[in-house]
Amino acid sequence: MLQIDRLKNILLTPKTEWPVIAGETATVQSLYVGYIMILAAIGPIALALRFGIAGAGITFAIANYLVSLAVVYLLALLVDALAPSFGGEKNFIRSLQLVAYSLTVSWLAGVFHLLGVIGGLVNLVATIYSIYTLYLGAPVMKRCSQDKAVAFTVVVVLLAIVIGGLLSWILYTILGIDLMGM
Repeated sequence: MLQIDRLKNILLTPKTEWPVIAGETATVQSLYVGYIMILAAIGPIALALRFGIAGAGITFAIANYLVSLAVVYLLALLVDALAPSFGGEKNFIRSLQLVAYSLTVSWLAGVFHLLGVIGGLVNLVATIYSIYTLYLGAPVMKRCSQDKAVAFTVVVVLLAIVIGGLLSWILYTILGIDLMGM
């Protein structure tokens, strides 16, 4: 079940929410079923409504949803592998929590895909806030030092861009999605 308090706290008080998250027990399944799969669906549903439920619109939305789910997992693997390089500790569940909860604002802002260009601007602001949330969570969840949190965050963001772009390109190519025609 989606935790409304978690959403509110990550949105409004992320600095104080990260220690709460760090004290929780979670599993990959609990994070995916109870949080990631729900929130990651918001943007694709908005895209499907915007581009049409039939044909290319739904294919594009499903492809985006699948890419989102895969990016979260792959990025968590990389976050976990990179943490020791930044003075942090390996713990895959903490890495998955860091990635998933950092993306909360971006996922919620996915509803603004319905608004076209204005929605794109809202999503840009939400992405910046998600990056800030990741920065705040890195020292708590991965135990990297505060002075290395900026570099850690930059590396994670760059990896997210590369992974997301590559997976999207592969999936869109396989599915024959023409982004220019959308």
